[in-house]
Amino acid sequence: MSTVFEQPVQARLVASAPRTEAVAATLRYDRADPYAVSMAFPPPATLEGVEVSWAFGRELLAEGVEGPAGVGDVRLRPYGDDRTVVEFHAPEGVAMVHVRTAELRRFLERSQRVVPLGREHQYLDWDADLANLLRDRP
Repeated sequence: MSTVFEQPVQARLVASAPRTEAVAATLRYDRADPYAVSMAFPPPATLEGVEVSWAFGRELLAEGVEGPAGVGDVRLRPYGDDRTVVEFHAPEGVAMVHVRTAELRRFLERSQRVVPLGREHQYLDWDADLANLLRDRP
């Protein structure tokens, strides 16, 4: 059984200090992939004019609202009392957005009601995942 929920958030794309641009974004959590969250940006907010979605660890998001977290493609850190900076690193460059920390915490609380942090392994469907792997073999 899959439980999926999405939460719209207001993000501020940091173009060049101190200028920022408001963009819509959507946070998504799916119990079928209990370790991950994603943040999607609609076509008008991207250089390519297509929706862009970044998947990263739910634990990374939880750590990033409290203090600096991440060393890979996605990095987070608090910014003042009420915002969190989310950085997306790609070969084309870095995109940085500010999101209200309260919105991120509300999203995390909702996800933890579906799957408590630290219990993600109990929600994995090993049989289905193995069947999918074997089905894809030639």
